[in-house]
Amino acid sequence: MRPAILNPLFTLVKDLPGIGPKSAALIERVAGPHVWDVVRAQPSRVQQRTRINEPSALYEDQLVTLPLLVLQHFVPRSPKAPYRVNCMAGDTPVSLVFFNAKGAWLQGQLPVREERIVSGKLARFNNNWQITHPDYMVPTEEAETIPAVEPIYPLTGGLTTRVWNKALDAALDLVPELPEWSDPSLKGQQAWPEWNPSLQGLHFRGEDVGGTRISALRRLAYDELLAQQLSLMIVRERGRRRGGNPLVGDGSLSDPVREALPFILTDSQQSAIDAVRSDMGRAQRMMRLIMGDVGSGKTMVALFSALIAVEAGAQVAIMAPTEILARQLHANLFDALAKVGVRIDILTGRDKAAARRPVLAGCAEGAIKVLIGTHALFQEGVEFRNLGLVIIDEQHRFGVHQRLALGQKGEAPHMLLMSATPIPRSMVLALYGDLDISKLLTKPAGRQPITTLVKPQDQWGEVAQALGRAIERGDQVYWICPLVEETELSALTAAEDRHAMLKEMFGPRVALIHGRMKGEEKDAVMRRFKAHESDILVATTVVEVGVDVPNATVMVIEHAERFGLAQLHQLRGRIGRGSKASTCLLLYTAPLGETARSRLSIMRESNDGFVIAEEDLRLRGAGDVMGTRQSGLPDMHFAALPEHQDLLEIAQRDAQLTLNKAPELSGDRGQALRTLLYLFEREQAIAFLEAG
Repeated sequence: MRPAILNPLFTLVKDLPGIGPKSAALIERVAGPHVWDVVRAQPSRVQQRTRINEPSALYEDQLVTLPLLVLQHFVPRSPKAPYRVNCMAGDTPVSLVFFNAKGAWLQGQLPVREERIVSGKLARFNNNWQITHPDYMVPTEEAETIPAVEPIYPLTGGLTTRVWNKALDAALDLVPELPEWSDPSLKGQQAWPEWNPSLQGLHFRGEDVGGTRISALRRLAYDELLAQQLSLMIVRERGRRRGGNPLVGDGSLSDPVREALPFILTDSQQSAIDAVRSDMGRAQRMMRLIMGDVGSGKTMVALFSALIAVEAGAQVAIMAPTEILARQLHANLFDALAKVGVRIDILTGRDKAAARRPVLAGCAEGAIKVLIGTHALFQEGVEFRNLGLVIIDEQHRFGVHQRLALGQKGEAPHMLLMSATPIPRSMVLALYGDLDISKLLTKPAGRQPITTLVKPQDQWGEVAQALGRAIERGDQVYWICPLVEETELSALTAAEDRHAMLKEMFGPRVALIHGRMKGEEKDAVMRRFKAHESDILVATTVVEVGVDVPNATVMVIEHAERFGLAQLHQLRGRIGRGSKASTCLLLYTAPLGETARSRLSIMRESNDGFVIAEEDLRLRGAGDVMGTRQSGLPDMHFAALPEHQDLLEIAQRDAQLTLNKAPELSGDRGQALRTLLYLFEREQAIAFLEAG
């Protein structure tokens, strides 16, 4: 149960003084429903107001704060004309300009022959100084209420800065004094402020706002990372205590399958399979992540992991993020499993009741040993007789709730998560600190490196003609477009339009696939392409992950500058899956920004997904790399990578030492750390984290 001391932070925004229901709804849309959400919402930028006595060219088009003597109000004759207030700043005339103004209100705010402190953007119009719609107009005794440094927040339509600041000030007033959870020596070494002043400094309240904010943000980021690392380690330890069911294979299935393979497993594949075998043979639940580059052979690791479980008498559930990938995985594993008498089936959300019934019955009876599917696997009605292993492919595309639901289908089944998205080392530590990691660093024998070329978008016609030569050699081509259809808001080439153009050039053997098509349609298009019934597949990013057509050797990506590095690498990974040399053509639209130029250069120079992942992190930050919220890490508001990489590593060590000394978080600091976990809502994450 949440400590009572935290209750003020979980007060609803609508209950803040002076905040009405309409404003509360807008604030909730921007930040969240609670006071704590408002307090930890960071500004997107900062603007400075320079204090001056008189205007000069030095301050033109800048935010200034200056004293003005009000001389005269000029009420417009037409409602479309501006309302003007003539003033003097020392010896220099300055006009204040208002549109759609309420004259009576302005006359009350700016009385004639009185001095006011005014702040706004100083501009020159018809050789006269003016400020249009000043941000602040206050009596001279209230001059200090105008901030010199002002944070700007990413707000939504209808929510003004004034209302937001009013809510923020009221929220900050509710922040309680909390027990100190930071290690005293670390806090002193880092020169961190106390927790409450840190929140004030985050929003540029208090003195020395620049220096305070830097140390305040680092302290808050550390608090957040410490809560995360503590929760990861607690979950891991609880999983170990709870134990699992040992699954020890006897080789009766895996040995004949291995002997029948037309290739030898790579060292990385064999190492990962050995690690899985060792994990599942223990009386502790396996929680392992297989992280490989595109085309590194994760499917073979999944196959042999499943065989070990089936040899031990258990069932296996394999979950894929899309129906296309689920059916492809089923097709890839079917022959190998059928040859050794292992029944495998598939279940997707599209299956009709008549088709589902025998699958559900076979699964419940234990006759189906390996069940592959999409989110349909964790729905009610899907029961296993003895689920011993859950394999989740492209695990980052599933929510924690979904992984948890599937993990609860059996008695603490072993969990094997697989990702074809290489993740930077620091992100692995932050996101998967509770997992054992296996990396697939080498690709299967015979794979050729992919040559990547970068071309201007206006050369697409020449590129299309060159495809004719590839098709004559019997090769197949992916042509990737970022949009499904043209819109007035975007000049990007639509897949449908490009499909029509290429069909004119190459005839009917040009296919089209995109995310808006029905599942049956997409399956049919992919089957025909895989069977080489079409030569060119015009596609959106629906082919980004997992689709396997070894004969496809050419990929063209239009407007490549609009894609992230990780996405470009995933798309490129759809080719080079056979023994032929492959080429990826990145078409861009000039002029290129510095970041886009760097991305394309990295793609041209490297085929290594782990190198690309590190560069992506450097260029864009963790939030974009992982597809998470702007702050940089999922469910985090203060911490961001790579800026806080050093804090992450310190937090991991601190959490480990703390739990070694006090596994139940006892003592004064232990109790304070419990408050920290509740503060960052990690008590709700405990059960979810067990799902990986």
